[in-house]
Amino acid sequence: MISGTTKLIAHLGYPTESFKAPMIYNPYFEREGIDAVVIPMGCRAEDYPAFLKLVFRLANAAGALVTMPHKVTTTGLVDILSPTAAIAGACNAVRPEPDGRLAGDMFDGEGFVRGVLRKGREIAGGRALVVGSGGVGSAIAASLAKAGVAALGLFDSHGDAAERLGQRLSQHYPELRVTTGSTDPAGFDIVVNATPLGMKAGDPLPLDVTRIDASTFVGEVVMKQEITPFLAAARDRGCAIQVGTDMLFEQIPAYLEFFGLPSTTAEDLRSVARLG
Repeated sequence: MISGTTKLIAHLGYPTESFKAPMIYNPYFEREGIDAVVIPMGCRAEDYPAFLKLVFRLANAAGALVTMPHKVTTTGLVDILSPTAAIAGACNAVRPEPDGRLAGDMFDGEGFVRGVLRKGREIAGGRALVVGSGGVGSAIAASLAKAGVAALGLFDSHGDAAERLGQRLSQHYPELRVTTGSTDPAGFDIVVNATPLGMKAGDPLPLDVTRIDASTFVGEVVMKQEITPFLAAARDRGCAIQVGTDMLFEQIPAYLEFFGLPSTTAEDLRSVARLG
């Protein structure tokens, strides 16, 4: 039920047809008796800067989930930006502070990190390779740095994206050892495919899987199929793996905490979701 006391969480993006969040959050809110609702709001890019401010003029606005094409724009529209969002260059969550200022954060990488930790793997002090330095790769790298990795390898096939990400990381984490320019996974504790490779049949693998150690934890961001060719090849080498949708479900508890709402586990959210 939606009533006069219901807290509103806006799901901002365009177009809205592919939005999954309402079918995950709202069944959970309903079951738990949490007086909140996630509403998709289709807002075009040219209208977004003005509209975001208007959303938070609503007295019952508890926050906003931000998705494409607004994640990058949002970093310049909030008053307080977390280091993770600043490094990622993108923001996917906004909440009002008690003084009315807007705070922004980024949870794509947090979802990935929480998944790794809940599978019993250590991150602090380890070495991680992130292939792909776009929005999601940057967010994962930022969250791995926050979680205490000692060294990060970065690679991107387009321009100097990896170098620029490395510079942003070094500004916030000066002790972190950052290297760029190589996809060689040998010697890394964690290896992540943060590229779109695996979305289409016949895509090449993002790196040479024969160079991955069996003890390496291998993660994926592609969600089109649960076991991508990259994950299948890594699993064949004996590696522990993490599927792309784990990142989606693992970040939702972090969102709930950010919005000050009762949280739960990724498994619970998977069980209650109505994704069809």
